[in-house]
Amino acid sequence: MSTQPDEFALIAELFAPLAASYPGALGLTDDAALLEVPDGQQLVVTVDAMVAGVHFLPDDPPDLVARKLIRVNLSDLAAKGAVPFAVLLAASFPTDVSMAWLTTFAAGLKQDVESYAIALIGGDTVSTPGPLTLSLTAFGRVEAGRALLRRHAQVGDRLWVSGTIGDGALGLLAAQGGLLDLSAEHRDALADRYRLPRPRSLLGPRLVGVARAAMDVSDGLVQDLGHLCRASGVGAVVEADKVPLSAAARAVVAADQSRLATVLTGGDDYELLFTAPREGTDLLLTLARETDTSLTEIGCITAGTGVTVLDRDGQAVLLPRQGWRHFRGEPA
Repeated sequence: MSTQPDEFALIAELFAPLAASYPGALGLTDDAALLEVPDGQQLVVTVDAMVAGVHFLPDDPPDLVARKLIRVNLSDLAAKGAVPFAVLLAASFPTDVSMAWLTTFAAGLKQDVESYAIALIGGDTVSTPGPLTLSLTAFGRVEAGRALLRRHAQVGDRLWVSGTIGDGALGLLAAQGGLLDLSAEHRDALADRYRLPRPRSLLGPRLVGVARAAMDVSDGLVQDLGHLCRASGVGAVVEADKVPLSAAARAVVAADQSRLATVLTGGDDYELLFTAPREGTDLLLTLARETDTSLTEIGCITAGTGVTVLDRDGQAVLLPRQGWRHFRGEPA
C-alpha cells in the first residue's frame, strides 16, 4: 500500500499553508486564483520550467531544488523592475517519489516564500513515469509604463552587471565532481551558487527610472547580451578583464585561461545585466550601497549589431560558443 497521500491531501498538507498570506488564493480549495493589481500598476508575469538532469542534478537536495525554482523566476521579475507577490506551481512528480522528498521540497518552498514575502496561490500536481519536471509562474507588480525592457538600450549607454559572473556554470562543474584542482572551499562556494541563485529582487525595482534596458543572465552573459542588443537594434562591446569574478572563479581562470569562455558563456548566474546612460553612474553606485549589491561597468552599447568581447589589449576574444540553447541540449 502506498504511503503517499493523494493529490488533494498532498495539496492540503504541504502546499495550502503557503497560500495563507494571499486571500485571492482561496486556500487552494478552488481551481483558480483571484489577482488584484492596484491602480497605476501593471502585472508582470514570467514562467520557467526545470527538469531533473537538465536544470538541476537528480540527486540535488529537494529543498534546494524548490528554492532554485522560485529564485530563477524571481530573477526574471527583478530584471523587469517588478516586486514579486505570488507564484503558481505545476509539478510532475515521479511515481516513486517519497513522502520524505516531498516534505523537504515543500519546506524549501516555504523558506523562500517567507523570505521573499510571496504566496503560493495555486497550480497543479501530477505523477509521471518520466523525470521530475517543475514549472513555476511568478507574478510581480511594477508602476504602469515603467517596466524595464530589453528594447530600450541606446548607443553610448554603459553596460553593467550585478554580482559576479561565471559562478553558476563553474558551479555545475564543481557539483558534478570536477575542478578538483581547486580548494574544497572554492568548489563548495561555486556549487552553492549553481544550486541556489541569488535573485536581485531588491535591486531590480530600484533600477526603474535609472536603467534603460535590462534582463537577467541565465543562458550566458554573451548570449543574453546578444538578445538585448537584437531587441534594441544595437551592438555591444564587453571588456573581458572588467567582468567581475568571485575569488573561486578567479582561481579557476588563473589555473586554466580557457575557462574564461565558460565564465562568459556558461549561464546560470541569474545576475542583472543592464544599460544606463553615463550620467547615471553616481546614482547606480548609490543604489549598489543601499541594496548591498556589487555593480560593475563592463562595457558599452555601440552602433551596429552583435557582441564583441575584447581582452585587456583591445583584441577580440574568440569564443567557441555564445551560450546555452535549450532545444539543442548543448551550448550554442
